[in-house]
Amino acid sequence: GHHEAAWRHPDASPLPLTDIRYLQGLAQRAEEGLFDSIFVADSLTHKGGGAQLSLEPLTALGALAVSTKTIGLIGTASTTYTEPFNLVRQFTSLDHISKGRIGWNIVTSNSKATAQNYGYEDQISHDDRYTRADEFMEVARGLWDSWSDDAIVDDRESGQYLYDDRIRPIEHKGEHYNVAGPLNIPRGPQGWPVLVQAGSSDTGRRFAAQHAEAVF
Repeated sequence: GHHEAAWRHPDASPLPLTDIRYLQGLAQRAEEGLFDSIFVADSLTHKGGGAQLSLEPLTALGALAVSTKTIGLIGTASTTYTEPFNLVRQFTSLDHISKGRIGWNIVTSNSKATAQNYGYEDQISHDDRYTRADEFMEVARGLWDSWSDDAIVDDRESGQYLYDDRIRPIEHKGEHYNVAGPLNIPRGPQGWPVLVQAGSSDTGRRFAAQHAEAVF
């Protein structure tokens, strides 16, 4: 949970928050309790104070995927300070590893401290972050769809592993991103991860209505 003093409770786990067994135990208990999914939040800056440390979500979800069987695994990742090709490849890999249980909590990052960790003097404006996020999602869907579901043949007798004509470049050229594609990994079991969003501004709610499959 997120109670800022929970780590001091005598029954709290003695494991450090950076010990993957801590998150694995929580995920397994949630799965036993028939939860549909668990959600891993994230921050790209050190907030200071209290027990607020956390592992990088996508790395952690890889470990949770192989230590659970049925529960959905949702990780937070920012469209502001990453590149579409990298993030799509990571989520697609996780979808394969988990056999189709991955979700992406789509966020835009809004602090000056975060901007300064990525080479900016100040934060990108609210409107610009969402303009960039819209284009990011266009590229992401293009990359996920750059492989047909039946692209892989795996015919060992004939020696043909895949159909090259079922893997297509996307040739995206936009205001913020130029991405040739295609993705260098086949579509995951879900096609793309479950898309989750939590924007509360008018722009954020519009973005969620356009792109998300779950909103909280």
